[in-house]
Amino acid sequence: MGRIVFMQGNEAVALAAIKAGCRFYAGYPITPSTEVAEVMAKELPKVGGRFIQMEDEIASAAAIIGASLAGVKSMTATSGPGFSLMQEALGYAIMTETPCVFVDVMRGGPSTGLPTKPSQGDIMQIRWGRHGDQQIIALYPSTVEEAYKYTIKAFNYAEKYRTPVVLIMDETLGHMRESFYLSDEYENPEIIQRLSDSEIEEEDLFHPFGFQEENSPVNPLIEMGKARFHVSGLVHDETGFPVGSTDVADKVIKHLDSKIRLYTEEIALYDEYMTDDAEIIVVAYGTVARSAMKAVKMAREDRIPVGLFKPITIWPFPVSKMKNILKKSQSIIVAEMNLGQMALEISRINKFGKHIELVNKVDGDLISPKEILNAITSVWRRIIEF
Repeated sequence: MGRIVFMQGNEAVALAAIKAGCRFYAGYPITPSTEVAEVMAKELPKVGGRFIQMEDEIASAAAIIGASLAGVKSMTATSGPGFSLMQEALGYAIMTETPCVFVDVMRGGPSTGLPTKPSQGDIMQIRWGRHGDQQIIALYPSTVEEAYKYTIKAFNYAEKYRTPVVLIMDETLGHMRESFYLSDEYENPEIIQRLSDSEIEEEDLFHPFGFQEENSPVNPLIEMGKARFHVSGLVHDETGFPVGSTDVADKVIKHLDSKIRLYTEEIALYDEYMTDDAEIIVVAYGTVARSAMKAVKMAREDRIPVGLFKPITIWPFPVSKMKNILKKSQSIIVAEMNLGQMALEISRINKFGKHIELVNKVDGDLISPKEILNAITSVWRRIIEF
């Protein structure tokens, strides 16, 4: 039997992380993500977990990588300035194929910016913030229920693809309180567990960095101490030992790319609303998708054929689905709390030359349904007049 719960977005992330098996949290308090740390500090010891407040965000990121390699699922949470500091460690986790979860509750920026206001200004930093060629998985819920659901998904993706995963929220979602039905699916979710030492026959021959087996993107991981292997941020062979040869470098970098890129179709999550007959598609994500949903419903009352496409997996972006939407629609409206970061990605995909209208806001206020409705009405008028 499920139950109705009432909780904050940040609280939902922390509780879902524990449900997913997280037993180590390292972080440094920063608005608007601090409640994640507060809940973890209170709840983790109850399940035998460990919480530690580090001296800064760099140390926090390094600590969760070490904890994960030592055998426990781990997480940290921060906001834009702290996430900037974590980029080098995040790149190390990518190279060492270490599963862990980074939560970025976005605020206005650059620099100290608007600590208590929502923003979606980190979208491209999440994708390209690190040096070198690499992929990242990033999920962005739009409700408190989704924050709970996709936190569990983030941990499962981290384990399945041996990679750090970024869970994105914005200040509004992090601090929003909503009730939702905590179903049996959430109470007893499917959890991907780490490989146990009983599942390998010859520990000395365990190769955590070997290239993927058939139908599997990565080799499984076992905690240090249960098997011997080396970990290095340098280009390495299947044992983890540094090897700087050109052929090994080529295989490693292409492996880090392909283990996510080639599985985009099964990784990518998205929601659609009334897109089948839509001539106009609104693309929105996070809390802006809530305003977009209201605007689409209002426009439908005026018989404007408009629908909503809400990407949940921001990275890797659901390119195939977006191409189909571009092919079928007359115009795209992208609503986001930045100056057009997702619109830039959609423009890259837009091989059909479809018109893309932008609804942007960077003043710390949410984009309202009325603002999106005005854009829908304007675009529809242009279509029928043409």
